Amino acid sequence: MRDNGIGIPADALDRVFQMFTQVSANGSQGSLGGLGIGLSLVRSLVELHGGSVAAASPGAGAGAGSVFTVRLPLAGLHANGAHAEQVDDPVRSSTFTALRILVVDDNCDAADTLAALLGAMGHTTAIANDGHAALRVLAGFAPAVVFLDLGMPGMSGYEVAAAIRKDPRNDGLRLVALTGWGGPADRERSARAGFDLHLTKPATLDTIEAALAPPLPAVARSPAALTSPA
Repeated sequence: MRDNGIGIPADALDRVFQMFTQVSANGSQGSLGGLGIGLSLVRSLVELHGGSVAAASPGAGAGAGSVFTVRLPLAGLHANGAHAEQVDDPVRSSTFTALRILVVDDNCDAADTLAALLGAMGHTTAIANDGHAALRVLAGFAPAVVFLDLGMPGMSGYEVAAAIRKDPRNDGLRLVALTGWGGPADRERSARAGFDLHLTKPATLDTIEAALAPPLPAVARSPAALTSPA
C-alpha cells in the first residue's frame, strides 16, 4: 500500500510497528490522535500467518509518502506449483493449547486490540474495562490467564490482583501486569500484589507469547469449579 502523506523519518521506520507508538514528521513521538496500535496489530496478525510487513519512505516532508509491504506465504504450494505439506500453524498445532484469557484495561481501544490479537492466536477472550467489572467477569468466565492494567481509576490493578489472590478458587491462575509503569518499584509492588509477570507497554508479540507459555492452568477451568467450596 502506498500513500502520499508526510512520510516517515528513516530512523522511525521500524519503530512505527511498536505498540502505542506515534511518530511526528520530525521523528519525535507524541500525541497525533489515535492510540498508535494499528500497525502493531497488523504486524502481529501477519506474523501469526508466517508473513512479514515492512515500511519504506524517502523521509519526512510534504507529500513524501510511505509504502507498506505485506508478504504472506502461499499456502500449500511449492514454487513450481506442486502441493506442499501444510506449514505448521501454532493455532492449529497439536501442541497448541487454547486458553481462556481475560483482558482488563480502562483504555477500551487497547483492551479490544489485545483481545483481537489473542483471538487471532486461537484463544478465547473476555474484556473488562475497570477493576470491579474484572472481578465480576472473572467469576463466570474462569480464565487461565489475566492481562491486567495497573493504573485504572476506581480500583487499581494492584487491588484487583490482591482480591484475586485472596480467593483460593483462583489458585493457579496466571496474572500478568501489562502497564506503562515499568520501574523497579512498580515491578516490586506488582510482585507483592500477586502478579506472576510484569510486562511494560508496548508489549511485543514475542513477549505476549512468552507470557502464555506453559506450564499454565488447565485450559478450561470450568466456571463450575469456581463455585463456593462445600
